[in-house]
Amino acid sequence: MDIPAIPDGRHVLIAGPTASGKSALALALAEARGGVIVNADALQVYANWRILTARPSPEDEARAPHALYGHVDPFVRYSVGHWLRDLTPLAAARRLIVTGGTGLYFRALTEGLAGIPPIPPKVRAESEARFRRRGLRAMAGELDSRTASGIDLANPARVRRAWEVMTATGRGLADWRAETGTPLLPVESVHPIVARVDRSWLNDRIDRRFDWMMENGALDEVRANLDIHDPELPSMRAIGAAELAAHLRGEGSLEEAVARAKTASRQYAKRQRTWFRGRMSGWRPWTPPGCP
Repeated sequence: MDIPAIPDGRHVLIAGPTASGKSALALALAEARGGVIVNADALQVYANWRILTARPSPEDEARAPHALYGHVDPFVRYSVGHWLRDLTPLAAARRLIVTGGTGLYFRALTEGLAGIPPIPPKVRAESEARFRRRGLRAMAGELDSRTASGIDLANPARVRRAWEVMTATGRGLADWRAETGTPLLPVESVHPIVARVDRSWLNDRIDRRFDWMMENGALDEVRANLDIHDPELPSMRAIGAAELAAHLRGEGSLEEAVARAKTASRQYAKRQRTWFRGRMSGWRPWTPPGCP
């Protein structure tokens, strides 16, 4: 794989939609130039998923140092704040190659994280009940305009988080973010790369990768998590988990579950591409090998 020209010693950030090949680029860079590959995917942190979240294989992990992969218990509500605190000591010790598809992680890393107080359990419970009763669109409609314009309104986790912050603190999430402190790695101090991919090329890769997952144990992985499958747990939001779990409970055929999972993956990738275009227009574009 051709490696982009990168100044020696600089931390590298590699963002991109799911299945775009960013992990392969990070591994090639680590082997050629040195550094530790750090996960920036909100689901690859969980110990109970490897296949379904496309975590690096044990073989890949043996080729270069990796950090913040599979280190979190599935019952933990791991937040961007937790991730940033776990990453901070790494940045002082080694060159980082931070790669993943969770835009919020990159935003916190390069722009800072708002000091929002912890959300009380009763507000979380009210959020869950309101979401179930009224739905995503109604909940998004209750947000202030500044916050609504700055988050992914198709993402239930983001909408609920914004609603909880507003309800618990009386202030919109955008107001809190306006008071963020100094970022750990300002974007001008790093080498930021974002994958720019053709939609049809990416959708084909997503479908083929899910087929590979199914051939390599994804259904068994979901079966092993079936007893703890709670859609309210962040760890259970791995794409494909809900669809395959429904099949295992007798709710539809395996073919239908796979088709729904692939659709969900493509929709997620579309939201990622939109987010990256809007938030990372100044990052250095990278076209994966084979992408037109």
